[in-house]
Amino acid sequence: MKKTDVLVVGGSAAGITAAATAKMKNPDKEVLLVRKEEKVMIPCGIPYIFGTVETTENNILPDAGFEKAGVKIMIGEVVDVNINDKICILANGEEISYEKIIISTGSTPLIPKWLKGAGLKNVFVIPKNKVYLDDFQRRIKDAKNIVVVGAGFIGVEVADEINKTGKKVTLVEKLPQILGLAFDKEFADEAEQIIKSRGINVITGTGIKEILGEEKVSGVMLEDGRKIDADAVILSMGYVPNTKLAIKCGLEINERGFIKVDEYLRTNRADVFATGDCAEKKDYFTRKTCSTMLASTACAESRVVGFNLYKLATPRSFGGTIAIYSTAIGDTAFATAGLTETLAIREGFEIVTGVFKGPDKHPGSLPGTHMQMIKLIASKETRILLGGEIMGGLSSGELVNVIGLAIENKMTLSSLITSQIGTHPLLTGSPVGYPLIKAAEMACKKIVLKKTEELEKVFA
Repeated sequence: MKKTDVLVVGGSAAGITAAATAKMKNPDKEVLLVRKEEKVMIPCGIPYIFGTVETTENNILPDAGFEKAGVKIMIGEVVDVNINDKICILANGEEISYEKIIISTGSTPLIPKWLKGAGLKNVFVIPKNKVYLDDFQRRIKDAKNIVVVGAGFIGVEVADEINKTGKKVTLVEKLPQILGLAFDKEFADEAEQIIKSRGINVITGTGIKEILGEEKVSGVMLEDGRKIDADAVILSMGYVPNTKLAIKCGLEINERGFIKVDEYLRTNRADVFATGDCAEKKDYFTRKTCSTMLASTACAESRVVGFNLYKLATPRSFGGTIAIYSTAIGDTAFATAGLTETLAIREGFEIVTGVFKGPDKHPGSLPGTHMQMIKLIASKETRILLGGEIMGGLSSGELVNVIGLAIENKMTLSSLITSQIGTHPLLTGSPVGYPLIKAAEMACKKIVLKKTEELEKVFA
């Protein structure tokens, strides 16, 4: 029987980060990562295999760095874990004993049971599986009409990438706008206009009812009765946590199907941790359970696990999911962190918003300058930042991380306004008109004007 100190089950972003952090924090411990795949895909890069990077081979997570860090990797499928005896059983019958185990089995694409025709040939989902994706690419090579169902981040990115190859792409979304769960209307509308301008047929406000065909896809029927011809259908309707192993082990599962964990990512069984898409998430603001599945969130959780395997490090608990997303359509980036205005109001927050639009370089006549629009959402009473949305150049992907840090550290509008920043003509907006700070100023201005109006009424 093979022995290890720390056993990590699952080799994508969560598992790799958990293993590397565990070894860094506990250099005297042996860390073994077991995964099913020979080659692991970079999760967020998967949509780009259909266009920009062309093949899965150009989207592989390298093993060399982790092996150099002292993490051992084994290819195999874990089929059961005897938690009482701390023994892991692989599909080939091999057994591994351990001290601590981290479950990071990820998620799988959602295929609704009610969707008639989902089993037809040329109906695809978007998993993190190289073998499946290679076959997927081969089979759509000759397809001319492709329907993508679901206009979240992955659906939009896949549709845009396939569109680059000259195929006719239709993007179907049940919500009124694409990216409608992540952005307020003014941002989602702009994203929709941009993707339409790139030649994609966008249908919103109605969902898919049925996939048509006998053995192979011939089209789709929408809820409003419209029929669309299709040689292939790509379902991007969300993901569900992969908890089969956890259930078999007797781990507690929450109402949304995730493995229940505490703020240190501990499960209900001693020495068993869970992290990544399969693990329970709680919203940073409301503490409600949520279904956010992001590689960046998974990595943050996994670092917490690595630090807390053998000894709790109180300052390093996971404080809740902020949900920081970003994408790009052409040279325009869309990014968001925390609560949107719509969601904040729905949750009962009394808020104030500030919006500012300005160039991301200075002067704006510099080559490559992109207008940057920033919207901040803050508590009206405390002025603590609740969320932010960005539309602009590709630098928005990093700026949204600044907003995420501001949220996590409970910064107020005032502290944002007085923050020390570094600027450069080729890299950022002007220090006088830095969009992030100006958006905070706009929100504060609303509060001041409101108080002035109230005072005028009192003394009128």
